[in-house]
Amino acid sequence: MKFGVSTFVTDQGIAPAALGRAVEERGFDSLLIAEHTHIPVDRRSPYPGGGELPEIYYRTLNPFVALGAAAAVTERILLGTGIALVAQRDPIIAAKEVASLDLVSGGRALFGIGVGWNREEMANHGTDPRTRGRLVDERLRAMRELWTRDKAEFHGEFVDFDPVYSWPKPVQRPHPPIYVGGGEAAFDRVAALGDAWLANSLPPQELGPKIDRLRGVAGRSVPVTVYAAADEPATVEQYTQLGVERLLFSLPTLPEPETRAYLDRLSGVAERFR
Repeated sequence: MKFGVSTFVTDQGIAPAALGRAVEERGFDSLLIAEHTHIPVDRRSPYPGGGELPEIYYRTLNPFVALGAAAAVTERILLGTGIALVAQRDPIIAAKEVASLDLVSGGRALFGIGVGWNREEMANHGTDPRTRGRLVDERLRAMRELWTRDKAEFHGEFVDFDPVYSWPKPVQRPHPPIYVGGGEAAFDRVAALGDAWLANSLPPQELGPKIDRLRGVAGRSVPVTVYAAADEPATVEQYTQLGVERLLFSLPTLPEPETRAYLDRLSGVAERFR
């Protein structure tokens, strides 16, 4: 099983380049960072984690800028979004961002995506929360055309453009892997458009039956990465028994010295299972 790190990169914590170096130096295979463009002051959507929305949600850096900084000082780790809010992103711009990250990192980009939960945030981008699932699916399909065709075009319900040129193309072929976040409502999206399922913080006893249901929907053995996984050794062992491909340990947003110390502890846990 592989081990990576998931975190929020903000203006109050470790800088992205220093974070990338610290993650790679400790033997992790990946770094995934979260995205929120903004948080509306008048927000009625409840925080999925319960209680008050943590301050880190208000202060995230643009993920592709942050990952580009990490790419410049690393050589091995995968660099991904966890997750990118495709319902809030123009697909032509997003396709170029992903392809550019893949190019500057030498083929190490990973595109973790989701539909999002903050209805007021997505509404500010002109997205109707009621149709965001269909919108995301269509944008992903359009992005795949932009990545894989010299003259790309797409005509759909939400996305419509005549043939266009768009470079760079990704280094990875046919494109960087798409890790689809979400619960069981996302299983059809994983099956149709995903290379893996990004399961958010599910404990092993809940994850096992869901993996079986996902593979029934997809008709294939879908790789599973657990986002913000617990780092207790007993729990990690249970994930190993489920055949999970990767665990992303949750890293709090902290200044650089505290981040390095926290990563040392997480690396110690991972080392038991490498």
